[in-house]
Amino acid sequence: MQWRVLLVDDHPLFREGLAAAVNLDVAFTVVGQAACADGAVAEAVRTGPDLVMMDLALPGRSGLEATRRILCDHPEIRVLVMTMSEDDDSLLAALRAGARGYLLKGAGRDEILRALHTVARGGAVFSPRMAERLGALVGASGSASAKEAFPTLTARELEVLDLLAAGLGYRQIAQRLVVTDKTVRNHVGSIFAKLQVRDRAQAIVRARQAGLGGE
Repeated sequence: MQWRVLLVDDHPLFREGLAAAVNLDVAFTVVGQAACADGAVAEAVRTGPDLVMMDLALPGRSGLEATRRILCDHPEIRVLVMTMSEDDDSLLAALRAGARGYLLKGAGRDEILRALHTVARGGAVFSPRMAERLGALVGASGSASAKEAFPTLTARELEVLDLLAAGLGYRQIAQRLVVTDKTVRNHVGSIFAKLQVRDRAQAIVRARQAGLGGE
């Protein structure tokens, strides 16, 4: 299978260099490019990509808005953020918008391609510095055991939450637990309700606070 990639960045030279790097991997083909949020939404409709590499600092509407709009209409698309922004608010906002990964510009070709492969297969990925920031955000409260932290979750729900916090996508979790995708989604819906969280990003932060998601 060859994954179709849409590149969104307002700097043409950076975009072209990124396109050249991505196209070197036979697993990917760049099917479109955009320089702004509205262009990204239009290109997503026109080209039907599997993956979008999204900058956050775009003219006019932000990359976060573009991500939300694309995923609202095409939830099957996977978005990998690639940006200069290292602040905590941008990281969490990207996760809440539905991004599957967060790379900093300056990443090497090999790191970019590894990230694309991970996200394409349903995983989540962060550049080393942003992974450290995410770890700092959850604080030092991870010493509490998961069972104590989430007494209302069943054993299977704890298992699903652990795998979710480790960066696995729903299909990967289903394969790991030998259940259907629908079963995993049902468990995730129950987890969200019991933890009173709105989305995957909030669930992951709560899970990592309790020590889940470790390798």
